Amino acid sequence: MESGYLVLPGLLPEALRERLAPEVDRWVDEGLRARSIAACADPLRHGPPPLLELELPAHGELLTHPPLLRTLTRLLGPDFVFHHLHSDRQDPGIPGKAWHHDCEPNDRSDPSLLMVHALHYLGGLDEKVGSLAVLPGSHLRTVGKSAFAHHGTGELPGEVVIDRLPPGSTVLLNSALFHTRRPAPEGPGRPRYFVDASYCQVGARWRPVKPYWRQMLARARELDLADGQWPELFAERHFTEYTGSEHARTEYTGTV
Repeated sequence: MESGYLVLPGLLPEALRERLAPEVDRWVDEGLRARSIAACADPLRHGPPPLLELELPAHGELLTHPPLLRTLTRLLGPDFVFHHLHSDRQDPGIPGKAWHHDCEPNDRSDPSLLMVHALHYLGGLDEKVGSLAVLPGSHLRTVGKSAFAHHGTGELPGEVVIDRLPPGSTVLLNSALFHTRRPAPEGPGRPRYFVDASYCQVGARWRPVKPYWRQMLARARELDLADGQWPELFAERHFTEYTGSEHARTEYTGTV
């Protein structure tokens, strides 16, 4: 993944997609996504959300989908840790999201340790849902998440546009890679069903982005999502203490 991204067309089987989509609908329509955002934006006022994404059965299964974890093993090595998960149904007509990256720091300030985002497009990508643009090689720069935000969603030299993917496709990004979500052209569109999960190499402690991260990892262990095969996947020792985050303002206000 020298370019900073890897496209996996049709990674998710139809049976899993058919279970995921109703869970995304529930997450959005029952206000669970809004509760999760509030819990991150003002944890002292709202406390942990009543339900975690990974407690939705198909979402939990997606986190440890064997073909995904096998690919991550080739990229990250045998030991890596789950960082966070969120999902959304992005309705037609919403604006795009400006150029940004999503990499969190680790306590060794070691850029060689990788964080990877798995962007799952349940219905694929086409002219009715918009596109994803990436900037190959930009993950090699050490700059802030919003260093290119002044470009909005505009075209940048050297970009690659991903606008044709079949349902159930996944794009793996080095989390330091700059990317942007571009809206569909004007006209009839369809919702973009999107689930985003991230994973980190072990070897340092990573900054968590959700104040209830311990509860999230503990629940994953209780549910045995790792099925005894990935001992580090939900281990707390790979994280620093939570000190506050821009996650609710950046990640949640416009996921890719």
